[in-house]
Amino acid sequence: QAQLVESGGGLVQAGGSLRLTCAGSGRTFGNYAMGWFRQAPGKEREFVATITFNAEHTAYADSVDGRFIISRDNTKNTGWLQMNRLKPEDTAVYYCAATSAGGARVVGLYDYWGQGTQVTVSS
Repeated sequence: QAQLVESGGGLVQAGGSLRLTCAGSGRTFGNYAMGWFRQAPGKEREFVATITFNAEHTAYADSVDGRFIISRDNTKNTGWLQMNRLKPEDTAVYYCAATSAGGARVVGLYDYWGQGTQVTVSS
């Protein structure tokens, strides 16, 4: 079973960058597509980005497309979300997730979730 732990969140000014890390465990990590989701107070958890198990395909929410980059290295059991040109509306708890599907935008299709890491972007 996959276990995921996010790190790298923090406070950053608008226009700045952060790199989130998703550390996975188990030799089956590479069998799962990964996704990043975020949840702001009073809002539903929303899709941010996803990457297939072999990192050949990625997809992004329109709100972050062109600013965020998702990546992974299965030999390290690790994924990343590089966030650039951050905006105050990016403020949320960010979650790493894994799914046996090839890639998905839907929360309910993900089997494993990390604990979340807070990202706060000041104006």
